[in-house]
Amino acid sequence: MQFSFAYTHSPIDFYFRQSPRDFVVEEVPLYPFSGEGVHLVLKIRKKNCTTFELLKILSSHLGIKEKDIGYAGLKDKNALTIQHLTLPLSVRKSLESFTHKEIKILETTLHNNKLKIGHLKGNKFFVRIKKLDSLNAQKIVQVVENIQKYGIPNYFSYQRFGKDGKNYLQGKAIAEQTQKVRNKKMQNFLLSAYQSYLFNAWLSLRLDISHIISANPAHSIAKALQIYADNLTDNLKAFIPSLAIPQIFTQHDYCNMLKSQEHCFKLFSGDIMCHYPFGKNFSIENREDLMQESQRFLSKDIAPTGLLSGIKANVSKEVAGAFEIPFSDSKIQSVGTRRYAWIFPQDLQFTYKEEEAQGEFSFFLPKGAYATNLLREIAHREIMESQSEGESDV
Repeated sequence: MQFSFAYTHSPIDFYFRQSPRDFVVEEVPLYPFSGEGVHLVLKIRKKNCTTFELLKILSSHLGIKEKDIGYAGLKDKNALTIQHLTLPLSVRKSLESFTHKEIKILETTLHNNKLKIGHLKGNKFFVRIKKLDSLNAQKIVQVVENIQKYGIPNYFSYQRFGKDGKNYLQGKAIAEQTQKVRNKKMQNFLLSAYQSYLFNAWLSLRLDISHIISANPAHSIAKALQIYADNLTDNLKAFIPSLAIPQIFTQHDYCNMLKSQEHCFKLFSGDIMCHYPFGKNFSIENREDLMQESQRFLSKDIAPTGLLSGIKANVSKEVAGAFEIPFSDSKIQSVGTRRYAWIFPQDLQFTYKEEEAQGEFSFFLPKGAYATNLLREIAHREIMESQSEGESDV
């Protein structure tokens, strides 16, 4: 299934292959390290190995268990990455003799706590694209201006779904108890891929609906949405056999209010929002609040969230719920949550080098967001060259 794009420009042609030279990631810690404590903090630069491979190399050299090493995020193999690890202070002496051609320890300090997954603010990126002519470079400049103003949808990228892009089907089978996986870690990973796919499909649906609202006069929106619902793609029908369009879309004043929202992602009553870039969730309770919250969304103060289906996740209600509930699978027994449906890349810069026919991007994304997702939105096509061997949260 190809998920929908936020912007409506034509595809932009360039070449991208993820490699340590053209894809650089630097982890930004959640808070400064204290400089004291029982945990040794390493700032490590690596390439051509995953975070899990890094843990194996260090644990083997230091004679400790991999579970004794703390880390905040997983980083790609096909990239130059900088991240932080925590180790027991007792290995400090053994670490002095550590050398590896793909791994360099840049800094060491101390901290009171062991790093855990999610203990990071986000990641800084440098990305180089090639075979870019001046016309396409100018198109990128225009798209970057839109992204700087409005942001991008926070899809899970292709890395989440395995080399064939279909591991979510195994997760669906596990949830339906038609398949068993003995390895608990693998089972949870596959269930997570299924949760991620449902999230992406919902987000794509909401973008389609938003585009329909923008493209049609208020009195035609209900009919246009019904035509869309009657012609769902086969991939979408596999998860939601039918889609009911709420009657409120026959009310022209409500549709006019939706159309007046400047943002390309239209908010509905019942949407669960979250203060951005972190904070508490809250619901848009009624249509009277819609315009106020849409302005706060445009100002990047808040952002809508989507469902990662599970036993403890809050599901949106009212109009938003009509489009989210079909993607809520009660058979998923793992803990669910909410995820930002929309993010705002910070410090986004684009430079074009005409003689080399290359473009360079630098930007910051919050934790859990994928740099390749930004490239996908710019290119208006799937970015899947040199798929990562292993895991990534970028």
